[in-house]
Amino acid sequence: MSSIRCVQLCKTFQQGDEIITGLDHVNLIIGADEFVCLSGPSGSGKTTLLNAIGGLDTPDSGEIHMDGIRVDQLGKGPLADMRLHNIGFVFQAYNLIPVLTAQENVEFVMQVQGVAAQQRASKARDILKEVDLEGMEDRKPAQLSGGQQQRVAVARAIVSRPRLVLADEPTANLDSVAASQLMNLFSHLNQNHSITFIIATHDKRVMAYAKRLIKMQDGKIIKDEQQTPVLGDEV
Repeated sequence: MSSIRCVQLCKTFQQGDEIITGLDHVNLIIGADEFVCLSGPSGSGKTTLLNAIGGLDTPDSGEIHMDGIRVDQLGKGPLADMRLHNIGFVFQAYNLIPVLTAQENVEFVMQVQGVAAQQRASKARDILKEVDLEGMEDRKPAQLSGGQQQRVAVARAIVSRPRLVLADEPTANLDSVAASQLMNLFSHLNQNHSITFIIATHDKRVMAYAKRLIKMQDGKIIKDEQQTPVLGDEV
């Protein structure tokens, strides 16, 4: 389980002669086991907030707490270690290693974690079965469809059962069927494995699955509401 607290987060970017506001005094609490969508147009700050929570970017000011640990003050080594063992990342570009098979891609994070070869192979096969890719373990990314590649990326993100999964536009390159399959998988993992999900998206198909919808604009949270998620066949 993973709970997050953001306090007065601010972040700006230099773009030519212009200063772009990414985060403007953002305050946010996300409890353990939540399923949250950050919505808003491009430039609203949702990806910046996601990256700050995941320790991929450092805010200019403010605080980020995860399970009582001050993430924004961690040194480079401890921060990398926290990400490795506690957070799974899913990106729209998949970020699979093209020369590795699906199983080898899933095993990669565990290899970095120091998991023994036999154990990581067993875990990789199990998680690929869970994401409906049994029998495709030896295929390389180029031999898989976009939806299948994204499921490999998800399997890699969750194989170590992280407490938190951060997903940035995970359905951007998927058709409606693959997007629904992916979101059903996320819902299953949230409900059955107590993984906290925070998803940045402008896809209404994705928003429909969220238990909590946070709308951002110009680096600020302008709406934060609970909602009843729809079932997969209702989207």
